[in-house]
Amino acid sequence: MIMADKGLENLDKELEAVLPQKAVQKREAKKTAPKRKGKVAKAKQKVLQSKARRKNAVARASLKSGNGRIRINGRNIDLLKPKEIRELIMEPVHLSDSAAEIVKESDIQISVHGGGVNGQAQAARTALAKALALSNEGLRKVYLDYDRSLIVDDYRKVEPKKFRGPKARARFQKSYR
Repeated sequence: MIMADKGLENLDKELEAVLPQKAVQKREAKKTAPKRKGKVAKAKQKVLQSKARRKNAVARASLKSGNGRIRINGRNIDLLKPKEIRELIMEPVHLSDSAAEIVKESDIQISVHGGGVNGQAQAARTALAKALALSNEGLRKVYLDYDRSLIVDDYRKVEPKKFRGPKARARFQKSYR
């Protein structure tokens, strides 16, 4: 029994000498290792985001590298009807060759809500132009020279109806007979 006790004492001394070093090594390894919880971390992708408003419509556009797809509320822009609305939204792309190049190399996701069809189209147009202008500073000047509403939001809204008439300013007709 005495021999076993001596063996245990030596083992304890060796463990005390080794364990603090391993604990320090584990702590250092934890500091340098990336923290992952369940999912594998994806490589971060540069995303440009812009927001535009027109009447009661709000549009948000995000531009990231991709295959040249433009989607509005999850649908491809080529499926958007009527054609005039689609052309209005695509106007910033057709103005400049550099804008067309940026669109070919990136995916653009636009989400629009609120307002009517034309208000949503104009808000989406402005959001798209702002996102493209963020990626290329020269486009901003081109857009401002062509149409200021491509970069600057049109904040005008419909005036609310008043209680003594059919519309905001109009009044009911008065009859004397």
